Amino acid sequence: MNNPFETISQRLSNIENLLLEIKHKPIEEEKSENLTVKETAEVLKVSEQSVHNYIKRGFISAQKVGRILLIKREDLDNALTEVKSLKYKRA
Repeated sequence: MNNPFETISQRLSNIENLLLEIKHKPIEEEKSENLTVKETAEVLKVSEQSVHNYIKRGFISAQKVGRILLIKREDLDNALTEVKSLKYKRA
């Protein structure tokens, strides 16, 4: 008959190895390709009306699919980097 403490020790070491694998595995957030106006407002922490105003002024590009405006995450990131760079160019 197997020693129960050896079995427990073996299981604990397996669990420890699994936890270490999870810890060292890079976390990749699943980002959707397109964002709605509501999701964009949540990302930017502004109102939905502000997002609509940014689209009208041309700060953020959007495509209309039916009645829904979709904003590509890449376009949003590019718009944010342009705003940051403009901040430092105004001297």
